Order: sequence, then C-alpha cells, then structure tokens
Amino acid sequence: MTVAPPARPASEFVVPDAIRTDHRSPRRWLVSHLLRRRWLLLAFLLLSLAHSVLAAAMPRLTGVAFDVVLHPDVVRFGLADPGSQLGALAGGMLVLALFLGATDIGSAFAVEVVAQRLERDARDELYVALLGKSQTFHQRQKVGDIMARATNDVRQLNPMLNPGASLILSSMLGIVVPVTFIALLDPRLLLAPALFLVAYAVSLRRYMAELGPVSFAIRARFGTLNAGLTETITGIEVVKSVVSESWEKRRFVENAASYRDAFVDQGRIQARYLPVLFIGLAIALGFAQGAWMVSVGQLSPGELVGFMGLMGMLRFPAFISIFTFTLVQLGLAASARVLEMIVAETELDENAGGHAAPVTGEVRFEGVSFAYQGDKRVLSDVSFTVPPGRTVAIVGQTGSGKSTLTRLVNRTYDATGGRILVDGVDVRDWDLHSLRSQISVIEQDVFLFSRSIRDNIAFGLGDRATPEAIEAAARAAQAHDFITRFADGYDTVVGERGVTLSGGQRQRIAIARALLTDPRILVLDDSTSAIDSATEDAIQRAIGAVLAGRTTFVITHRLAQIRRADHVIVLAKGGVLDQGTHEELLGRCALYQRIFGARGEVSCPS
Repeated sequence: MTVAPPARPASEFVVPDAIRTDHRSPRRWLVSHLLRRRWLLLAFLLLSLAHSVLAAAMPRLTGVAFDVVLHPDVVRFGLADPGSQLGALAGGMLVLALFLGATDIGSAFAVEVVAQRLERDARDELYVALLGKSQTFHQRQKVGDIMARATNDVRQLNPMLNPGASLILSSMLGIVVPVTFIALLDPRLLLAPALFLVAYAVSLRRYMAELGPVSFAIRARFGTLNAGLTETITGIEVVKSVVSESWEKRRFVENAASYRDAFVDQGRIQARYLPVLFIGLAIALGFAQGAWMVSVGQLSPGELVGFMGLMGMLRFPAFISIFTFTLVQLGLAASARVLEMIVAETELDENAGGHAAPVTGEVRFEGVSFAYQGDKRVLSDVSFTVPPGRTVAIVGQTGSGKSTLTRLVNRTYDATGGRILVDGVDVRDWDLHSLRSQISVIEQDVFLFSRSIRDNIAFGLGDRATPEAIEAAARAAQAHDFITRFADGYDTVVGERGVTLSGGQRQRIAIARALLTDPRILVLDDSTSAIDSATEDAIQRAIGAVLAGRTTFVITHRLAQIRRADHVIVLAKGGVLDQGTHEELLGRCALYQRIFGARGEVSCPS
C-alpha cells in the first residue's frame, strides 16, 4: 500500500519543481532528503563495511605473524618455510593497506557529496518556503532569527552528516566487525566485549537524553543573539541618535553570555561521559582473561595479540562518540528549527487554479472586517464600490485603518469578515499571481534593493523590461533627470534599502517601478510625502496621463491630490464614517473639515 506524502501547508508562492520532502518530523525530513542520494549512501555504506572488515583483518594477521615467529615449524598457507610465511603475511597486509586507503577515500567522497547536497537542498527548500509565507507571518518573525536558521542552522546539517553520522556508522561497524572477529577467534573471549557493549549502550542512551535539550538551547540562543544583533545594526541610526550604544552593548553581552552558558552545560554533560573509562576496564579484563587462557594452553600467544588488537579497535568508537553524537544532536536541533520555519502555517494560499483574467478595475467591499492575529479589529463592516478607472482618495486620522484597507485588495492580508471583489470575483477566488501582477502598490516607506537603479525599476519584470521601457517609466515618474546626473546613470548601484538616495528620489524610482508594470489597479500610500510640491505636481500630471482608465486608491492628506480624486472615503475607528466628493464632504463632515483646517459645525452621518 502506497502512503501519500503529507499535504503541503498553504503558501503564497510555490515553485512547481521544488524539492518535496516529508515534513512529519525532523528525522523524517532529513531521511527524505538523504534518500534523494540513495546510491551515494549505499556506496558509502558498502565501502565503510569493507573498510571495517579490512581494518579488523590487520590485527588478526599480526597475531598470525607472532605465531609464525614463535612456532616456525608449523606449515601455514601451504608454506613450510617461516620466511616465506612472513613474506606472504607482509604481502597480504600491504594489499590490505592499499584497499583500506581506497575504501577510505571512496567512502569519504561519497558521504561528503551527500552532506554538501543536503545542506544545499535544505537551504533551497527553506528559502522557497520563506518566499511563500504571508506578510502576517513575516511580521511575526525576527529577521535575525530567520537569518540564523537560514545560515547557521542549515550549515549545521553538513557536519551532522559528515563527520557526525558518518563517524557514528564507522564506529558502529568498528564495534560489530571486531566483535564478530573475536567470536570467530574464540567465543569465550566475548565476555569483556559484551560487558563493555552493555555499559556503552546504557551510558550512551543517558548521554543522548541529557544532550538533546542542551543542543536545542544552543541553537535557539544563537538565534536570539543573532536577532538582537541584526536589529541593532539595522536600526543603528536610531541607536546613535538616542545615545543607547551602552544599553545595546549590555543586551548583546547578556545574550552572548546565555549562549556561552549553553555550551558550558554541554561541557558538563560531556565531562560525565563514561565509555572511555569502560573501554579501559574492558581491555584490562580482556587481557587478564586472554593471558589466563594462554597460560592454560587454550589460546596461542599470537591469538592473544590478535585479540588485544581487536579490543583496541573498540577504543575508537568509545572515544569518538562523545564528539559525533554531539554533532548529531546539534544537527537534529538545527533541523527541527529549519523544519519549524518551513512548515509554519501561513494565512494565504496562492490558489494556483483560481480565476485568472485581465482586470478591468472594479473593486467592491462588502461588509469587510479585519483584525490582525490576536488583536482587536482594525476594520469593521466596511462597504463601498469603486467603478473601473476611478480614483478614490482614502483619508482619516492615524490608526483609522487606511493602509490596511488597501492591503486587502491584493491579498497582502485576507479579510477576516465580509469579502472584497475585483471585477465581481472574490479576491480569494483569484489566482494570486494573476491578481497581484495587475496591482501595483507604492508605499510611503519605499524599499529599494542594493542593486542598480535599472534593476530596481525593472524589479518583478526582470529581462522582460527593455531599456526603452525602463527609461520611459523613469521619465513619467520625473526620475530620469536625476538618474542621468549620476556618473553611472541607470547602472548606479544604490545602497541597501536605497540609503544613498534622498527620500524623494527613492519614491520616484518606486513610482517608475509601478508604472513599468502597467497596473490595472494602483495604490498610492502617501507615496509623494517626501517630494517637493513642484515635483509632486509634475508626477501627478504624469500619473494622470499614464494611468488614465486605471483604478487608483490614494491614501493622502494633501489637498491637491484629494481634489483630483473622483471619490473620497473618510475612515474613523476602522469604519467608513462618510464618503462622497471633496466638496460634499467639506460641506457636511466635521472630521473632514478638521483634517483640512476648515470651519463648520456640520456633523458626519452616523
């Protein structure tokens, strides 16, 4: 019976050929990644097994060589001459050494390829998952913690596999194979190895149980440390303006100390690790038993030498496990943090099979309510209709829900009550890509990428945007003149978030970017707040010419822009207080009059 893979969580964005893995637990997730390289894993397993067998054969041959020296009169390998016997043993050991080297190189190559590809695939999957999360999800996250998961936690998967898991497998084979050789030598010699294995298993189980929570704490505290550092560096202008460097330093030191303390806890657990002591006792017990058996003639000196060589091979698993299991636990903790981010619930689904058509621009709100997760309502019972090609100004006091209202149109958020229809179709029934590709939003806080001005204007269109179209959009946004004054023109690289440009320059580039996408619906969220009046008038004339016939939402308190609007909606306390033309509202709405400094005692309708 074939078990269907678990359903993927809802996502705003899905890559059709994205990696499909099992999300039911961190271990299943890791295994599903590793099984994509099953042939390399099989090669590693077989080569590791061959390496362990060959390594265990070496002490056995050494013991035979001792017996040849001590008893030269015995015929071995069909050879009577002791010198020929030793020569055959030396040749055999040379061949074994060559095969040991070959199997070691082959197994190391196979596991290294698997480890590197595991890290790469996990990072790819996490990146695609983050792109698919909703805006609400990202607002809940700390950027520094996300970066810690995408960098350090994903990086931890590599050493978890190699050398972590690969050495664990090698050490397990380094126990099973030597013990098997001891059993073939003389079953009575299994007493010391058996006692060691029991003590080793009990000690290892306790070690792993104690180490797991500490390993997760190490990764979590690193995320907290990184989140605090990222937040401070990102807001360094505010930190310096209020002279809070010492406070930020103190907070960083506290987070770093917490991170350090987790490593101290790990060290305490490792200090109580007992298998290294157990193997010493087991070797002593094994030698005492073997020496007694030699003294009573039940074991030859060469067999005792071979037995002690095989017992010595158990030192490596006992010693290396304190290191390898730590790497594995850190890797499991890291994988849990990465998977937690991948499978985190998001509020939106891209609805890839939904309605897709050219937008004409009719927007209708029907009893729309909205509340951020766990918060009180921001919007309540909002209803209005915007015919295609009309310009609507949305005004209201701070916190009245103006920006939130416009973000419901392109499904940055989904309404928690009522519905929004675009061209008569509920936005939740639209194919999200089709809907958003025909809506452009220009916000007051413009974000530009650390790329060329050309790339920033063409963002979202990429190679589909021609140089001529980019320049035409820049001219329409009144940005061409200042761009050409730069030494590199359109190839000028702006700083991160566009910090090398003025506020007005950033907004004009954002407007050019919006114009280039040829939107059917445009949202201007106080987008000309950093532009002087003369430039604003030029931009408004350009927008008026280029966007004729397109539905436009304008959030502003600038009277010049409101007068150009066909309709004005006044929001107060999350609801529509009144709506109409500028002149109508100025004549009857007290709040509207106060916003624009007008006089009058006329009240808005309830």
